[in-house]
Amino acid sequence: MRGPTSFLLCSLLLVAPHCTEVAAQDLQPDPKTPCANWMGGAPGYPGHNGLPGRDGKDGKDGLKGEKGEEGMQGPKGDRGEIGVPGQEGPRGFPGYPGQKGEKGEGAFVYRSAFSVGLTERAPHPNVPIRFSKIFYNEQSHYDASTGKFLCSIPGMYYFAYHLTVYLTDVKVSLYKKDKAVIFTYDQFQKNNVDQASGSVLLHLSTGDEVWLQVYGEGDNNGVYADNINDSTFMGFLLYPDLDVH
Repeated sequence: MRGPTSFLLCSLLLVAPHCTEVAAQDLQPDPKTPCANWMGGAPGYPGHNGLPGRDGKDGKDGLKGEKGEEGMQGPKGDRGEIGVPGQEGPRGFPGYPGQKGEKGEGAFVYRSAFSVGLTERAPHPNVPIRFSKIFYNEQSHYDASTGKFLCSIPGMYYFAYHLTVYLTDVKVSLYKKDKAVIFTYDQFQKNNVDQASGSVLLHLSTGDEVWLQVYGEGDNNGVYADNINDSTFMGFLLYPDLDVH
């Protein structure tokens, strides 16, 4: 073994590292391949798809878009049920006064009244006293020639008299339809002028007459009147009968 064969083997061992180093410098294997080029196999099949990744974070809102065109009006819906009344709101301020309305037709006013006075001094007894001094008799319902008031409007009336008493006693009666309704008596005091008065409410029908009359004989007709003393008689309608007017 120490002959030529040993020499050749030793030479190969010295040369081999050097050749290996030169070969390593000239041929570098592809880093993508697991083995050197002289040892690479056929390409493998593609691998399976991996599992989906997790959802990413929400992105920021984009810019506001432009206003779109107005759509067509839809059909009218059915009427809904009436809701529960709401609470009463606050009271508003008073409104402005309205325009003055047109003058309306007034209700008819029934009038009947008279006021008269005595001119003669001693009226005759047992006949109506004729008060011929007229203070008011616009409707002419009092007749100065007879001394009687004639009812033309049925209803409720008020009558009153105020008499001056002089020289003798006075006893007078207010009559309605030939019947005495009230009496007034005043006893005369000598050297003095006295007063007698009376009033009454009467319901009258159309055609009823009312008057004053000295009651009794001549000793009771002291009704008096002159330029400074008056004896008066008056009456007027309070309200008419609604079922007639």
